[in-house]
Amino acid sequence: MSNKNSYNAVTARSNEILKKALGMDYSEFESGGIAFDYEKMMGETGYSFEEITDIQRETGVGNTPLLELKNITALVRKISPKGKGARIFVKDEQCNPSGSFKDRRASISAYHAAKNGYKGIVAATSGNYGAAVASQAAKRNLKCIIVQECYDSKKIGQPEILEKMRKCECLGVEVVQLSVGPELHYSFLRILEETGYFNASLYSTFGISGVETLGYEIATQCREKLGKDPDYVIATHAGGGNLTGTARGLIRAGAKNTKIYGASVDLTGLHMASDIDFNRKSFTTGHTGFGVPYATNPDHSDVPRSAARALRYMDNYLLVQQGEVFYITEALAVLEGMERGPAGNTSLTAAFALAQELDEDQVIVVQETEYTGAGKHPLAQISFAQSMGIELKFGDPKSDIPGKNIILPEHPSQIKARYFDMSRLKHSYIKNAVKHVNATRATEKDVEFLMEETKTDKDFVVKVLKELNIEII
Repeated sequence: MSNKNSYNAVTARSNEILKKALGMDYSEFESGGIAFDYEKMMGETGYSFEEITDIQRETGVGNTPLLELKNITALVRKISPKGKGARIFVKDEQCNPSGSFKDRRASISAYHAAKNGYKGIVAATSGNYGAAVASQAAKRNLKCIIVQECYDSKKIGQPEILEKMRKCECLGVEVVQLSVGPELHYSFLRILEETGYFNASLYSTFGISGVETLGYEIATQCREKLGKDPDYVIATHAGGGNLTGTARGLIRAGAKNTKIYGASVDLTGLHMASDIDFNRKSFTTGHTGFGVPYATNPDHSDVPRSAARALRYMDNYLLVQQGEVFYITEALAVLEGMERGPAGNTSLTAAFALAQELDEDQVIVVQETEYTGAGKHPLAQISFAQSMGIELKFGDPKSDIPGKNIILPEHPSQIKARYFDMSRLKHSYIKNAVKHVNATRATEKDVEFLMEETKTDKDFVVKVLKELNIEII
């Protein structure tokens, strides 16, 4: 007799469980081929942009300040060729109730859950999103369970992750603490099924629509301060929702010429789901272990079709090194009097590198900050890394080997922009999109969809499909 609570039995019911926990039938958006109706799916939140803004204002979310980092900009210009050194601004998302932009994502899910009679909400997360869901659940008088990977198999947890767990618990929710591995998704599904709570997924249309207000605010605030749209917006990239929602908000505001860049810490060689690698990385999000697989295969998330689709909007992808982010985190505190957490400082590090290449009259907006705390402070993470056998030294950051050392720059001029091969990402995305539906043929509609998904032209898509032996009809 099969056990209905076995791993295979529960995961086999995944679509059924998720449909009930979100109230959305994803089959309505499918074409039967590679393509699906992304914009129709995004419209199914049932809330206009104005309504989303009002929902967020009810709980103190959004309308965060846009600040110019004048001293950081001055440092950039000091080390740049004459006439170079773009102005750097930052959207201070720490001002949201739980201390990060993730409140924008959680706010719509919590409102929708309360409105539709759910008694509680559940989220699977490694960090800040859990605190955001907990905060918004409290404001909507909902019960809340956070499912979080906290430890490796030896029960050792990183200071940053444990700090996020502490914050969730302080906000009065139950945190199901797990070790790294496939049990996260299994445990998440079981909790959703047993409680009947709402799935406050990071990758639902509710979560991504909530971030659109952030991009919209960036555009309007830039126009008020500078009389122009930002030339570049840099978003820390992990699962893709941050960049996707911000880009959609910028487009909604009419800032169609603004370049959207993603930024991640380069942790090449470390696997995000590996028990061995779990505590060898000094960043728990905003790194390539999430950024690359979620860009190339967004639908391997906790919903059938992810609303976070970074390659639709990303113009370029910048990689930074661990030591560079620690350096810029310290620079932000010492030069600007702003102590902020690691994820937003990933995109700030990329902005610092990019600004050296741009003219002085150009504007870069770093799209977020986040709160810091004892466990999220660089000293805590660096001390932990050393205790795990990671070598720490000053030198050239390009000699950084993830999992073996952390190289702090000897001079800020060593912080340089490194560009990921976008065509490689787009090729991988098309390969995964074909595999997702086991396609052997592609229609013109499929080709058009893949062009939109990868921000490319027909020639590129057709070339990749032919390489994959897909017949085009």
